[in-house]
Amino acid sequence: METQELASFNVVGLAVRSTNENNQIAQDITELWNVFLSENVMAQIPGKISEDIYCIYTEYESDYTKPYTVLLGCNVESLKNIPKKFKSITIENGPFKKFVAKGNVQQGSVWEEWTKIWNTDLDRAYVADFEVYGKKAQNPEDAEVDIFIGVKSA
Repeated sequence: METQELASFNVVGLAVRSTNENNQIAQDITELWNVFLSENVMAQIPGKISEDIYCIYTEYESDYTKPYTVLLGCNVESLKNIPKKFKSITIENGPFKKFVAKGNVQQGSVWEEWTKIWNTDLDRAYVADFEVYGKKAQNPEDAEVDIFIGVKSA
């Protein structure tokens, strides 16, 4: 679990406000992914830098036990000319701890990795955390999903 200093970047996509209380997040994320995939949202995002899909967790009310915003989208060159139905965010540069979820995404490999993260003693910043679904995540039955957790500077 190394710490990486990441440069700032922009993401555009669909967003929902959710919470981990009563497992609401599971329902909201499933719905967000279903809309994202069924409506081919990726093709509608202008200025994509890659085909990677980002799942951003941000606008935390407090920590992971309180409401926060989830944005599912793509890394883009700029935030100009963004269609109205989309939300945009700039992930500011800073230190992030990288985790990797390996296994069957549909059977909870990413959720299992998050459960481990919640049980660590990381000094989390609660500004933005994100998952990257890149080339290694294309086979959902044997995927590798990178998870970046924003931490406070030392």
